[in-house]
Amino acid sequence: MKVLKFGGTSVGTIESLTNVKKIVDGLDRPAVVVVSALGGLTDRLISTAKAASEGKDSFEEAMIEFRLRHHNIIEALVPEVKRVETRKKVDTLLDQLGDIYRGLYQSKTLPERTLDLVVSFGERMSSIIVAELLKEAEHKDSLSFMRTERWFNKNIADRALTEKLIKEAFPLPLEKTVVTGGFISRDRDSKEITNLGRGGSDYTAALIAAALDAEELEIWTDVDGFLTTDPRVVKEARIIPTMTFVESMELCTYGAKVVYPPTIYPVFHKGIPIRILNTFNPEAPGTLITDNIEGGVAVRGVSALAKNGLIKIEGALAGNVATVNTRAFNAMSRNGISVLLVGKVDHSQEVSLIVPIDEMEKALRLLKNEFAGELQNGDILSINGEAEVTVIAVVGEQIKQLAGLGARLTNTLWRNNISVKAVSDGASETTIGIVVDSSQEKQALALIHEAAIERR
Repeated sequence: MKVLKFGGTSVGTIESLTNVKKIVDGLDRPAVVVVSALGGLTDRLISTAKAASEGKDSFEEAMIEFRLRHHNIIEALVPEVKRVETRKKVDTLLDQLGDIYRGLYQSKTLPERTLDLVVSFGERMSSIIVAELLKEAEHKDSLSFMRTERWFNKNIADRALTEKLIKEAFPLPLEKTVVTGGFISRDRDSKEITNLGRGGSDYTAALIAAALDAEELEIWTDVDGFLTTDPRVVKEARIIPTMTFVESMELCTYGAKVVYPPTIYPVFHKGIPIRILNTFNPEAPGTLITDNIEGGVAVRGVSALAKNGLIKIEGALAGNVATVNTRAFNAMSRNGISVLLVGKVDHSQEVSLIVPIDEMEKALRLLKNEFAGELQNGDILSINGEAEVTVIAVVGEQIKQLAGLGARLTNTLWRNNISVKAVSDGASETTIGIVVDSSQEKQALALIHEAAIERR
């Protein structure tokens, strides 16, 4: 049994949904199909909610647009015998959505729980439609089995409870294909509608695949698979036919927008392969993510993660990297901030931390508080931040075979007048991180890809 996930671009138009139908109807046995909202709809749902809460009546026009878009798909793809009932189900949800927008318009407020409720309508409607347009499938409401809990003011999946409910909702063997919506969930305690955040549909599919011990998780998107780097920047980028779980997680963590990193964890622990496939080019072999790879290459790919803040800790204590790292990481993790990278640039008394740019000011306050004593006695001279830097990650599980690669890449950038602000080479077994100014990101990415991949 397989789990197939189709993203927003795959379910965004009549043409793309026609491809989805061919792919799923062509399977030789029942599967679980997880779908996102129609492409671009989630952003429209959010912007419309914000406009309504600001007293703008444009939500009425938006509702007409939403209804027409869903009706057109139903008319074009759902068998005639099921169209009336499908429209009725979707219209019921659209009527509820319209009532919520009118409430926001009157109250001039937008509580978080109401916004979560609003965005849930996208997957609830798309999953109903996809289930009806397939040859033989049933619909399962993901709100009945996806559960979240609060952690640092965020909703995260309650893995144990969700796994239990998934097994109850999908008794094996499947008698027919089951379609469900990704992304959306309920709080385990309040039962209010929540969501899994960015990449939530991928994560929903991974949790289902892991709970049911699926043979494979297929992620259907609009690219032919993982590429060695961003093809919009480097035209020489090429498809990666196979890669390991760790390599895929590292590339995605540092900017490759193929799958969201948390997606990989549930299936990684179960050893369930992931295959990245293109809905618009289903004949392409895609990328297989598995740890059962014979041989391999030292560098698998290069990715770039922008919109980061660089925090420099300078002083005698910074020479003791282990101590600074431990205390800095603990201070950050206690407050829900992720440290993306720790690096140096030939300064024995300087350590650089990379954090998301929108968390930099908070991170600076926490670090100055953590090292207040050292700042006072002079063991640390300064803790300062610099915005808008990009981390370029060079990834490969055999990267250690290339001794001195980090230094060679850094020298390549310096020879081309690109300032390297920090380097992390040795802390990770699979990744070399090089930090550059965001204004030089594209040039640096092309140079590193050429040196690490094109010349191999």
